[in-house]
Amino acid sequence: MTTERLHEIQQTLQSSGIDGWLLYNFRGSNVFATRLLALPSHIMCTRRYFYYIPAKGEPRKLVHRIEEWNLDTAPGEKTVYLSWQSLAEGVKKILAGSRSVAMEYSPNCAIPYVSNVDAGTIELVRSAGVSVVSSANLVAAFEAVWTEEQRSDNFVAAGHLRETVDAAFAFIRKRIAAGKKTTEYDAQQFMLKEFGRHGMWSEDAPNCSVNANSANPHYEPTKKVHSPLKEGDFVLLDLWAKSKKPHSVYADITWTGFIGESVPDEFEKIFQVVKGGRDAALMLVQERFRTGIPIYGWEVDAAARKYISDSGYGDQFVHRTGHSIGEVIHGNGANMDNLETHDERRLLPGTSFSIEPGVYLRDKFGVRSEIDVYITIKGEVVVTGLPMQEHVVAIFGNSGLNVRRKISKSGGKKSRTGKSAKHGSKRGR
Repeated sequence: MTTERLHEIQQTLQSSGIDGWLLYNFRGSNVFATRLLALPSHIMCTRRYFYYIPAKGEPRKLVHRIEEWNLDTAPGEKTVYLSWQSLAEGVKKILAGSRSVAMEYSPNCAIPYVSNVDAGTIELVRSAGVSVVSSANLVAAFEAVWTEEQRSDNFVAAGHLRETVDAAFAFIRKRIAAGKKTTEYDAQQFMLKEFGRHGMWSEDAPNCSVNANSANPHYEPTKKVHSPLKEGDFVLLDLWAKSKKPHSVYADITWTGFIGESVPDEFEKIFQVVKGGRDAALMLVQERFRTGIPIYGWEVDAAARKYISDSGYGDQFVHRTGHSIGEVIHGNGANMDNLETHDERRLLPGTSFSIEPGVYLRDKFGVRSEIDVYITIKGEVVVTGLPMQEHVVAIFGNSGLNVRRKISKSGGKKSRTGKSAKHGSKRGR
């Protein structure tokens, strides 16, 4: 941990009215502690350690004798323990004079994404006469805020994702127009190649899902399990990627299309409901930052959910409205969630998140429209990867490509639904 970062944390603690931030880790159980302390990668951490950052004054370390040098790269006074009794005594020593400390804990596990400290350790700290509060907002402030280089790289990546969407629809159109067998997996692999062409990568493959497969929010085609794409099919593309630079951050968008010259009303109707929820959420964020009124993750979800519920599809909107975005696709800032959790974390300048409501009609089709929002340091609300989708794309519509082919009347048959639902780091909208 650098002296500059330490001072930033202490200033935030002072403004928050918290006596200090107690970082705890055991065998890598707390990734936030690992990253904040920026310990050398070769260090073996097999014993419990504590690192206490008071709002004012010098940090205090508590380390086991067998690993007493592990925190030497971080500033502060060191206390060494050996037995379980001396561990408890050491906790009391480093917390002396403090009344409340923040830890990676969430009351009633309301925000499980930050609950990295086990209940027993919380009990140990409380036995020292100290109350424990959640570090959720501290984690967001020091994990979710982007650097200027990250922002710049992300804006480029977001543009390339939009280009990839258009290229993927063109790929589908050309192959089907040429009479070539085309599958969800083919489209997925094409998008992966586009990532590479643009100097991007992702921990997981993008998603192409057709017809009833798109009604499963976490469907993903594989080499063995996938469905064909053909005229008359509804297609959903969900793709996320980032540049190959160290510490780059993700862009993440979802678009939908129909393999035909015009889009049937049943698809466009649901898309407009989803789009209305998306835009209601975005407008609330814009209004709050324009007026300077704080906004919290749960409120963004509530805005989108109200619009979709009022339109009669609330029961088919089965996930949160959006998630924080960072070096990992699901970042450590506020999520747009008042369904799965009641996320009371504040949306902060310098952070990014998705807005991606969806309506899923089981065994028929599902529509999701996903945009990324970045809040500038000055509080300006920016949608990256423009333009946003306004209608379902007619994949055989006016494309500018000389590949048009008339759709047959029998082209509306549903494709066979695949059964794969592979889980990766993108999972859990």
